[in-house]
Amino acid sequence: MKNGLTVILHEDHALPLVALNLMVKVGSRFEEPGRTGFAHLFEHLMFMGTHRVPTKQFDMWMEAEGGWNNAWTSEDRTDYHEVAPAHALPLLLWLEADRFSSLADSMDLAKLDAQRDVVRNERRQTSENEPYGKVELLMPSLLYPEGHPYHHPVIGSHEDLQAATVGDVTTFFKRWYVPNNVSLVVAGDFDAQKTRDLIERYFGGIPSQPIPAATTPEQVKLSGVVRKTIEDNVNLPKVVMAWHSPAHFAPGDAELDLLATALDQGKASRLYKALVYDKQLAQEVSAVQNSGDLESTFTVEAIARPGVPLEKVEAAIDAELARVRDEKLSREELDRAKNQYETAFVTALESVAGRASMLNRYETAKGQPGFAEQDLKRYRDATAESLQAYAKSTLDPNARVILRVVPKGSEEAKKAVTK
Repeated sequence: MKNGLTVILHEDHALPLVALNLMVKVGSRFEEPGRTGFAHLFEHLMFMGTHRVPTKQFDMWMEAEGGWNNAWTSEDRTDYHEVAPAHALPLLLWLEADRFSSLADSMDLAKLDAQRDVVRNERRQTSENEPYGKVELLMPSLLYPEGHPYHHPVIGSHEDLQAATVGDVTTFFKRWYVPNNVSLVVAGDFDAQKTRDLIERYFGGIPSQPIPAATTPEQVKLSGVVRKTIEDNVNLPKVVMAWHSPAHFAPGDAELDLLATALDQGKASRLYKALVYDKQLAQEVSAVQNSGDLESTFTVEAIARPGVPLEKVEAAIDAELARVRDEKLSREELDRAKNQYETAFVTALESVAGRASMLNRYETAKGQPGFAEQDLKRYRDATAESLQAYAKSTLDPNARVILRVVPKGSEEAKKAVTK
């Protein structure tokens, strides 16, 4: 559109449903010092109503037509999505255009205080008081130096959230929630021309604004092992290992996705078989490539069985990681990992909401909403040799974070204090 809004239409008349997906190119990495948590806070504030749509009516009007909505925030972007019967499409578009155009003018202290309390309570429930939840809060600061955009958790700090003013949040909104920083996907059962006309009518009058340039920091490289032990209200100790890894879509990102799958998906996977089944050292184990726009994190986690020291768990993990660095995966393992990934990929495309989300993710990350085939090709082209090469270059045992979570008052906690 003339104001910079990117619009993507995907017709599917199989079911009388429509899905909307609006993605804003702002996440926690765009926040200023002392203003952490603003991207996620605004995800909540977007549901607090405007002059035309009073508080709580956004949900009520949508639900009255059979629809539902939700949102999420990451380090790199914020996403709002809705699904409803096809007849409700004009309402969905109008509601979104209304809050994007007028929410800042409708903001007041009562709304800010209400959602500030909700977000702070969410931090307590999902991280501070959730078993092992403190890992999510602490890991970014162990992996990234102060001043790096990924240094703080997405949810922010209590201090910054409490200090936020109405002026702060409206400034944030006006800076980032502008049409030239947003992409809109409509998917499902609709008439393309009528929908274009509605989008132009509702969104066309929202003015564009210059977008601040995002910082592009140097790639972080750990020079040694960063170790930390924390106490928590848990019954069993846990170890979390994390490495810096290639950014989303960069060479090696797909290989590490497949490696994580080979390590932890299914009873025949490397880590599960060794730690849970054969040696019976761990209750559970996982591996994942967490892909980000600037760079990614490869993480391995394991919860020890009762009476098993974390030293044994760590040694067993290290032995399996040494194997993938020193030896190629078998053809059977690689094929299984590829099949598991491709099955999950195709499953995500089954619903119109899933397709709308994927189209918008590709648009905001690559500028190509139809990138699915090229994306899948990255995984199909991966070889046992390429997986081994990226395992060697990424999973350096001498350049990683090792974070232990131990039960309060346990022997492990006492040892950590005396070190």
